[in-house]
Amino acid sequence: MRSLWLVLLAGAILTGLIRPAQAQATPGQAVYAVTSFDVAPAQFGKAADLLRQFAAATRKEDGNIELTALDEVGRTSRFVIIEAWRDKARFDAHGAAMKALGDELQPFFIAPFSTRPYAALSVAATPPDANLGTAMYVVTHVDVFPAGKDETNAAVKQLAADSRKDKGEERFDALIWEEHPNHFELIEAWTNHQARETHALADHTKAFRAKLTPFEGAPYDERLYEVVR
Repeated sequence: MRSLWLVLLAGAILTGLIRPAQAQATPGQAVYAVTSFDVAPAQFGKAADLLRQFAAATRKEDGNIELTALDEVGRTSRFVIIEAWRDKARFDAHGAAMKALGDELQPFFIAPFSTRPYAALSVAATPPDANLGTAMYVVTHVDVFPAGKDETNAAVKQLAADSRKDKGEERFDALIWEEHPNHFELIEAWTNHQARETHALADHTKAFRAKLTPFEGAPYDERLYEVVR
């Protein structure tokens, strides 16, 4: 009877009727989050003002590692907020401030906050400089089929290590969505457009894209940003 029960349980897991427990952030482990939202173009300036104030205040909070506010190049409606906190407790405590910001931005929204929590996959030891105001940022969401997550994990780590050696690199961090480990976020900063273009044409970048293509579950979502200023 026990062996029959085990067979039925295994079958339920495989068919999706029962889901295995999801991975959770380890206490004391840094927590990252990427939040995107869209506002009416006519309200871009007002939204940017609120974000500048919010970023400056958040960087003074206990446990904050990073708060970077970005707007998409060539699109006066899309913003991204990148957060990093020393642990989940501080990340959760900041939730009330994020909600208050969302409430302030509500009249301007085309699309409200969409937030994804991440853990570090390959993150530089030194926190990013909040004053990289002239840098060109690139934020890329990588979505692969679950069967290819391990190969993608290794490829993303290798890309981060190689890219940090590229001329003009100011930041190259790779994050992973722990509850959905087939989703990754790449956060890059380059001194200028030419440095970013040179990186895009580098052999190691092209090799990464070639490895990734067979596993992609969605189009490679790479977008250019600049710091809100």
